[in-house]
Amino acid sequence: PEECAVFHCRGCWTVLGDSLQLCAQEPPGLSLLVCFKVTSDVTWEDSLFVGLEGALLGCAYYLLSCQSCGLAVGFIPYSAGSDLAHLRGCFCLFKDSIICYLLKNQTIIEASKVDFPAVTLKK
Repeated sequence: PEECAVFHCRGCWTVLGDSLQLCAQEPPGLSLLVCFKVTSDVTWEDSLFVGLEGALLGCAYYLLSCQSCGLAVGFIPYSAGSDLAHLRGCFCLFKDSIICYLLKNQTIIEASKVDFPAVTLKK
């Protein structure tokens, strides 16, 4: 509980998830929080997107949005190369779209400035 945080949408402060659901390390080249579960305020459509450049090149994914304000907050990989294959089916939240509320000291901080303990899908 000492390092617990609640993840809020940067656009409207809707609660999207929390650090208890973190399940994987941030992949190289992507600034993400990878979670097993998110709140019902995170929505996605049935349409698949395909990455055309960068770290998601060639990956098929579902785009995640905040139900309250419509901000794109992340993605769910559907198919990916070997470097991102372990993230298939996980909720990958963009750190740039997330504000964290740290429970221990009751502070608000940018998600990109928080280092959470190492977790892996193997655990």
